[in-house]
Amino acid sequence: MSRSTPIIHKTRTQVVVEVLREKILSGDIAAGEPLRQSALAEELNVSRIPVREALLQLEAEGLVKFEAHKGATATELSVEQVTELFELRAMIETDLLAKAIPNLQDEDFLQAEKVLGELESAFKQEDAVATWSELNTRFHTCLYSPANRPHTLEVVHGLNTNCDRYIRLQLLLAGGIPRAEQDHRDLLSFCKNQQTDKAVELLRAHILHAADAIRDLVAQQVV
Repeated sequence: MSRSTPIIHKTRTQVVVEVLREKILSGDIAAGEPLRQSALAEELNVSRIPVREALLQLEAEGLVKFEAHKGATATELSVEQVTELFELRAMIETDLLAKAIPNLQDEDFLQAEKVLGELESAFKQEDAVATWSELNTRFHTCLYSPANRPHTLEVVHGLNTNCDRYIRLQLLLAGGIPRAEQDHRDLLSFCKNQQTDKAVELLRAHILHAADAIRDLVAQQVV
């Protein structure tokens, strides 16, 4: 019995992580809203331990912050954070892509096409919003992995996690889906044709355009 307890406990923590992450990213839990462990434990029908561990994991993802005498809260939307995160992405991801393009193989393109098809289907389904970020990251990863820079790719994935809520804002509220779909298709075409300069410039514009749209939205919400 004791040997199985950690597995059950870990599963509960992960469930709490996923539920709270979705509530924060969807706006059900507003930015700045206190996250009271006892109330969350009661609502989710678990003990306080998995709630505490879930909040610590979400803190690492940038969705929760702990403050003295205040406890855990959902992180505030920040124009400054958008600028920093997306400028970092533009620098790092364009470098990764430039290094990857000479190494891209047919199987990389087949996988990218498959994931892109799934992403485009998800864009059309209102109940699939939670899968957008994962599919988007998987698509870009297909194009970045052949750079053979695993530590850099890990940094990119961390940045994407922190950008997730902002990207959803852009796609849902700023009408970003049509442009995102076209950019992805064009990016794949440039990569297939080994047009590195065009691919890099499109990727930079793709990321920074999203940042501009998100900054406008965040400025409206913060006011």
